[in-house]
Amino acid sequence: MNLARHSISATKPVHIIDARYDPECRIFTAATPAGFAVYNTWPLTLVRKRELVGGTLASVTPLHATNLLFLVGGGRSPLYPPNKVILWDDALGREVAELEFRERVRGIACRRGLLAVSLRRRVVVFEVGKTVKRFGEWDTCDNPRGLLAMASAPHSTLLAIAGRQTGHVQLIHLPPCPLPQPRDPPPSAPPSKPPPPPSKHPVSMIVAHKTALTTISIPQSGRILATTSSQGTLIRIWDALSGKLIKELRRGTDKAEIYGVAFRPDEQDLCVWSDKGTVHVFSLSIAGASNRHSSFSNLTPFIPLPRYFESEWSYAQYRIPVQSSHISITSTKSNNGDQHEEERCVVGWVDASSPDENSSRGQVPEYQLIALTFTGGWYRLSLPPIRGSGKDGSSLLKAAASLTSKPRSTSGSHKSDKGKEKEEKQSRDCILQEYRKFGRWDGWG
Repeated sequence: MNLARHSISATKPVHIIDARYDPECRIFTAATPAGFAVYNTWPLTLVRKRELVGGTLASVTPLHATNLLFLVGGGRSPLYPPNKVILWDDALGREVAELEFRERVRGIACRRGLLAVSLRRRVVVFEVGKTVKRFGEWDTCDNPRGLLAMASAPHSTLLAIAGRQTGHVQLIHLPPCPLPQPRDPPPSAPPSKPPPPPSKHPVSMIVAHKTALTTISIPQSGRILATTSSQGTLIRIWDALSGKLIKELRRGTDKAEIYGVAFRPDEQDLCVWSDKGTVHVFSLSIAGASNRHSSFSNLTPFIPLPRYFESEWSYAQYRIPVQSSHISITSTKSNNGDQHEEERCVVGWVDASSPDENSSRGQVPEYQLIALTFTGGWYRLSLPPIRGSGKDGSSLLKAAASLTSKPRSTSGSHKSDKGKEKEEKQSRDCILQEYRKFGRWDGWG
């Protein structure tokens, strides 16, 4: 009998029911069977935790980095009915309002002043201020995943939801997002002005895929959006104003369930993660790192090859290792009946450069990835260095083809083709900078 290798630990296993970032990825929440906790994303520090007795939560959604959280009950013994959204003020440590629906809540998205709730066949938007009132409602196709995404940058307006037909996306423009309330003395620079109105009316529908959507993602600005389908091989990037296809990126050739897509804050890159346990990073910039292409892509103007050979592949990737330290032979579920998914994760972008350096030297932000696994793993990943670029990421034009070129060889030696392939593969791997654990209810160190 051939058994996989396991290590046995006497401590209770970490089980994260749900983990999600706020719109700016400054904080994240973790729902566990014992309650929920709020963390600073980087450096990883526990902000606060709340023990909840009597049931479990399906999700805890933060409203930016404020005290307001949106709770949805779920699991085998829900703390709240799954057809309710609870508005929780963590400064008071109690519920301040609740929204009740006739069916189970499927998804939530929020920004300053607005909350969008996705149900099976409709999306309802509420204004959230001193009071909570309904703003609008839109019908969708059958949307069991509760897909929706909302732009959160100041002056942004976009809400993207499932269309009325399978594979379609509705684009709804809400009132502009207000500026955040300043915590410090007002800066000397004038506040940002809203962008000029578009010269033509933006599109309201995009025919994104032929099969059912699995993710809808937009950056904070809401200028573009990404969609994936149940096939799980392609990521399509769309212009939110014109509805035109900007890029088509290929995750792989085999079918996969894509869990999420996250845009870098400057919209130069995006990352994709799926049930394959690998995080893929793609470039969206012409002057940035070069996505990989098929070796036959140069022949497509002359030979009618399938579109596969025109595909753009990720220029960097990282495989999330399985960090579970507990044996589970008889069942794949935890004791409370919730599915325990060892390789499932959620990924976000952070600026890992020093704030002092950015302000004093005008340094370009150093964006890194933070991957959170549902077994309590916290991974900080840096992108692979681009040959010919400085520490601050400059000289990207010189490095555009570096990831697809041949690796450098040692003087006086000749490597085999297998060795070259191995070196090239290593040069595309993201670099693990730091690994921590989060979500331990009995020990938060």
